Amino acid sequence: MASPQPSGTISQIAAEIQEAPEAVRRQERELAGPIEELVRRLKARPPRLVVTAARGSSAHAATFAKHAIERHAGIPVASAAPSIVTVYRRDLKLEGQLLLAISQSGESDDLIEQTLSAKRSGALTVALVNATASPLARASDIVLPICAGPEHSVAATKSFVASLAALLRLTAAWAADETLSRSVARLPERLDLAAGLDWSDWSETLSAASNLIVLGRGPTLGIAREAALKLKETCNLHAEAFSGAEFLHGPISLVTREFPILIFMPADAAAGALIALAGDLRRKRATVFTVGAQEGEGRLPVVAAEQPEADAICAIQSFYAALPHLAKLRGLDADRPRHLQKVTRTR
Repeated sequence: MASPQPSGTISQIAAEIQEAPEAVRRQERELAGPIEELVRRLKARPPRLVVTAARGSSAHAATFAKHAIERHAGIPVASAAPSIVTVYRRDLKLEGQLLLAISQSGESDDLIEQTLSAKRSGALTVALVNATASPLARASDIVLPICAGPEHSVAATKSFVASLAALLRLTAAWAADETLSRSVARLPERLDLAAGLDWSDWSETLSAASNLIVLGRGPTLGIAREAALKLKETCNLHAEAFSGAEFLHGPISLVTREFPILIFMPADAAAGALIALAGDLRRKRATVFTVGAQEGEGRLPVVAAEQPEADAICAIQSFYAALPHLAKLRGLDADRPRHLQKVTRTR
């Protein structure tokens, strides 16, 4: 068991969470040109499909992108299985389509090979990366910098927040949605507020938990998946994420008083079903925490609702800010997750 941070010191992960708003501010100037060029090419040759390639937290960013692009641009989005290229040696037929690879390091071999394969097939290839001189960036037609700066914590936080913000900027420009663009512009100040909210009640409850279910839907599904991953990584807490709809198709049988549930409520039309589900789970005597506009028992504080996708980004920022305290309560150091390293190479 890793030793928690000494009293009075700030963990690496906590420091990087505080840097996320500034990373999003940097994007305004550094992403403007690349996004303008990408949107010009997308409008000149509109794809009928976006294919994403990503691993780990970046795969959860791709889930967020799927919702945002389908919801606002009306283009279907599917995730690629890199093993079709790297293991089974088969190129996909992607002529005229968009391949969007998302990676912090840009060094994962399978994503690089997937991108090169898509380029051979005639796809427009785009890399959303923090390391803009990486092999993945060099393999791509267009590079969108995440702008997170150096991230030393093994568990990625600010790079995930910045990835979501960049994807929302791209979606807003592609869909020519001024309301969405304005919500992205206001994200830095809202992220500052989100990081300062008090989730201590949730942390105390989970300090001795063995399992957790995390639910989301629409703009919060990728958020729920990311939260479950980070609870495994930093707190050694077995957490599984589901869409609120998929949860009803079997996993709901897991519900007991000893199996807490965290629900990331979307601030849009998908909220109604999750609000009803939360009520049903409480009637089943489950311990339920909700992140969103719903009032009542177990509600965790959030910044005031403004725009659903932007609200979801603020919700994961608040979650991240609570992680170091929860890890400490569980006798762990969030900066030193066991068995993990910063860059993971897969094929």
